[in-house]
Amino acid sequence: MHANWKTWTHVTKLDPDKRLPPGAVEEIATSGTDALMLSGTLNVTRENLLELLDQVSLYGLPVVVEPASPDCAIFDGGVDHLFVPSVLNTDDVRWIVGKHYTWLLSNGDGIKWDMVVPEAYIVLNPDSAVGRVTGADCNLSAREVSAFAQVADRYFRFPIVYIEYSGRYGDPRVVQAAAGAVHDAIIYYGGGIRSAKQAAEMGRYADTIVVGNAVYEEGIEVLRATVRAVH
Repeated sequence: MHANWKTWTHVTKLDPDKRLPPGAVEEIATSGTDALMLSGTLNVTRENLLELLDQVSLYGLPVVVEPASPDCAIFDGGVDHLFVPSVLNTDDVRWIVGKHYTWLLSNGDGIKWDMVVPEAYIVLNPDSAVGRVTGADCNLSAREVSAFAQVADRYFRFPIVYIEYSGRYGDPRVVQAAAGAVHDAIIYYGGGIRSAKQAAEMGRYADTIVVGNAVYEEGIEVLRATVRAVH
């Protein structure tokens, strides 16, 4: 499989804090998805992250770790990329640069920089764990989201702008506005995709869609349908 993340159109997000039934990882890995992203907000530890990594690394799919905290920044064991988020729409500096500074302060020499991909997160679901934890201002218009996307792309040169509705299906017009605002960045969309129709709708504007909760709540057939919709 292709480890060049810029070419992916479908990524499956797996949460180390959630349990999958036996055989599910193999079905997910053979669903046609381009990559697996190991990511969560609550109760993610180095231990449960390594346990999930051990399960998914058998199948040859590209694996991304999106660390919730510096101790979850793992470079070994079959990890291809470390996607490191900065939440732009918060006034809590920890989630923009503070955690990153702490990480480098304690581990600056141990970072494999060729594996690190910075993400500019725009979090838009106030009821989500990531929205609450980061104190994100989720009440943004399409115009405001596009301005954040432009700041990320043109000013800070983030390679990924991630529109995150986290558990709730978002507004395609907001994603369209963000996509229209960026010049170089890849647009990722994540949140509430539970059907081929929704996958296709967001896939029109986002370069890459991320499907997460559907894996746990809807099952493998829905995941396969979302893959077909964007491929």
